[in-house]
Amino acid sequence: MSSLGVAVIGYGLAGSVFHAPLVAAEPRMRVAAVVTGSAERAEQARREHPGVRVLPDTDSLFADMSGIDLVVVAAPNRVHAALARRALAAGVAVVVDKPFAVTAAEAEELLRCARDTGRVLTVFQNRRWDGDFRTVRKLMADGALGSVHRFESRFERWRPVPKGGWREVGGPADAAGILYDLGSHLVDQARTLFGPVESVYCELADRRPGVTTDDDMFLALTHTGGVLSHLWASAVAPLLGPRFRVLGDRAGYEVHGLDPQEAALRAGRRPGDGEPWGVVEAAAHGVLGAGSEVAPYPTLPGDYPAFYAAVAAAVLDGGPVPVDPADALAGLRILEAARASAASRTVVNCGAASATGG
Repeated sequence: MSSLGVAVIGYGLAGSVFHAPLVAAEPRMRVAAVVTGSAERAEQARREHPGVRVLPDTDSLFADMSGIDLVVVAAPNRVHAALARRALAAGVAVVVDKPFAVTAAEAEELLRCARDTGRVLTVFQNRRWDGDFRTVRKLMADGALGSVHRFESRFERWRPVPKGGWREVGGPADAAGILYDLGSHLVDQARTLFGPVESVYCELADRRPGVTTDDDMFLALTHTGGVLSHLWASAVAPLLGPRFRVLGDRAGYEVHGLDPQEAALRAGRRPGDGEPWGVVEAAAHGVLGAGSEVAPYPTLPGDYPAFYAAVAAAVLDGGPVPVDPADALAGLRILEAARASAASRTVVNCGAASATGG
């Protein structure tokens, strides 16, 4: 097998903007099927991926899995775990969009299912391949910051008028709200950099009229190694803070703005279209230094295509998955602790629960 047939379940923002274009850009993959109940999105899929098999529902897909080697679950959060289990049981590899599942218990079941079936299972934590995050990892690896003691990370937006939809009016069973949406990225990045979390403090609010779940969040993590991660996500920030502010005993790093890959994908650009991919303009570079000795520091290019390149290598060559699903399980345990903290207005001890997926 030299090329993987990929079925994308869901063709909303996640499926059409993130997954399908990145699958199509990977030489060892092709978009073989798209599942969507929308006639408009079905036509969009046919236009964007000529020859694709478009199916109206998941039952139609699982009734005929011919030519499918990998299923991408890009449907609403509440069905992530159920669809992933069906795909694993059908004998194919699976990519699940974040959040991996609605609960840690569901995530544990998925990990067992992957072990039992022997199939590849991974999670689309694409923000690990943002250019600014790659830059933070490089600075830490090079020792440029010294010993980091505080990490600040933000996904802030100014959207005073709600869009509607389940993300803003759904309940816990939907994993709705900004904590499980953008918070999934923030927690994953912090945990990737600094490891297990021993305690969590969280503040959640629903600030816009008509919104019934959290749209404004602050989350403080105390890592077992001593680093403090302060994380913000908001739809109601009229002034945006720095994307990252990382403080060490040798230097600090601060950068503003968002990685350009999402905007490029939304605009219809694709990796490999002849233009440099993921490159950040010099004016948007961050700064590195201490005291009066601070200077611009170039941001590494973002590299979302690396995710599906690693998925192809995992399925075809037996390589490691790009994101260990045990990391997603640990992240969900932190998010559950965050909800408990916000409800009780107390610090919640995670203990060893966030250390591993086991």
